[in-house]
Amino acid sequence: MSADLGHRPTGTVRPVDGRRGTVVVTTVASDSHTWNLVFLQLLVEELGYEVINLGPCVPDRVLVDVCREAGPDLVAISSVNGHGHQDGRRVIGALRACAELAATPVVIGGKLGVAGQQSDAAIDELLTAGFDAVFDDASTATREFSRFVGALPAGRPSPQHTEVVA
Repeated sequence: MSADLGHRPTGTVRPVDGRRGTVVVTTVASDSHTWNLVFLQLLVEELGYEVINLGPCVPDRVLVDVCREAGPDLVAISSVNGHGHQDGRRVIGALRACAELAATPVVIGGKLGVAGQQSDAAIDELLTAGFDAVFDDASTATREFSRFVGALPAGRPSPQHTEVVA
């Protein structure tokens, strides 16, 4: 498989009147699945948000750079390959290390471990690492995620870029 997958947004929806804000959806760097991202994008759009879908196998640095530029109201990371727990700890560290993204809500969900549902301790580890919510591969995860997104404040201001003119 080619390592260069482009990493351009694959499904950006232009905002329309009444949009609540912007959500970046992505996988962890090791996850090449896309169907979960399509489902997630449709769900988030139904909840009233513009979506930037980065597609599969997104390197941490690309995710951080896109989020710094877009100033999303939420970052939703989906995993299907079972490495979400391991890769998630690394990527949340990169996001939280960026001052502009330190307060941005970030969630992770899906199949987070190769053995199936995660233990409470494993979920707590992800929360302690900096995720705002963890939606393990459970039958209620979609409903819980929808509730979480619905409770977000509408439309945070975009990050301000200051230009210094000499």
